[in-house]
Formats: sequence, C-alpha cells, structure tokens
Amino acid sequence: MGLFKIKKNMDIIDRLLRGVIALVIVILSITGVLTGTASTILLILAGVFILTSITGNCPLYVLFKVNTCRVKTKN
Repeated sequence: MGLFKIKKNMDIIDRLLRGVIALVIVILSITGVLTGTASTILLILAGVFILTSITGNCPLYVLFKVNTCRVKTKN
C-alpha cells in the first residue's frame, strides 16, 4: 500500500542491460579510464540507469509511449 504506484514499463532484459552498462561506467570511472566532464556526465547517466532498473520504470518510455515489459501489471 504505497503512496505512489509506478507502472512498470521495462522488461527484465532491459533492466539487466541498463544495470550492466551502469556497472561498466562506474568501473571505468573508478579505474581512471573515464575522467573529467565525460566521467561526471556518464556517472550521472549510470545513476539514472540504476534507478530505472530498480524501479522498472523509465520516464522516457512513458513520454514516447514505449513498453518493453512483457507481463501486464495491475498497477
């Protein structure tokens, strides 16, 4: 009984892919392969990828009416 109900619009493959990409960005930044402004921007993107992977909802998908989720949710 949450205050906000977020309808999932991402499939598990989409969520896992975003998680892997975020992990690669974080590792490249920590090891020094990515530096400066590019590192900062990509780390912010990685944070967004992690957040959307956890929630299963991508705001851009809502904006463009995309739904990769195979299972119909009751939300």
